[in-house]
Amino acid sequence: MPLTFEVIAETLREQIRSGQLKPGDALPTQSALMREFGASSLTVQKAMALLKQDGWAISRPGKGAFVAPHDQADADELDGPSRETAPVGGTVARVEALEQALAEAVEQIADLRARIEALEADDGEPGR
Repeated sequence: MPLTFEVIAETLREQIRSGQLKPGDALPTQSALMREFGASSLTVQKAMALLKQDGWAISRPGKGAFVAPHDQADADELDGPSRETAPVGGTVARVEALEQALAEAVEQIADLRARIEALEADDGEPGR
């Protein structure tokens, strides 16, 4: 039985394959997916990371996640026998998705550090 994050990722992949979501379209927000699937934020983040890693989605900082663009060659491949598992964006989109995921992780770490320092300062403890 697939895990919840895999179900979320496959549901979004199917919406992309069917044309319900097209390249450049915004993917549902984290909170919308949490509500729809009764999932935690971490579960939704894992699903989105999987989609980005496989070239199905890209992130735009401050704007959200979007269906990865693909060229005609990629679209032709999707009509073939590998349609079920073929990523939309190809190698370039995968690299971009990984770079974006890394940039987001760095931003999240910086934000967490700032929050910790603020909490420590509020408690009267010296910051790092």
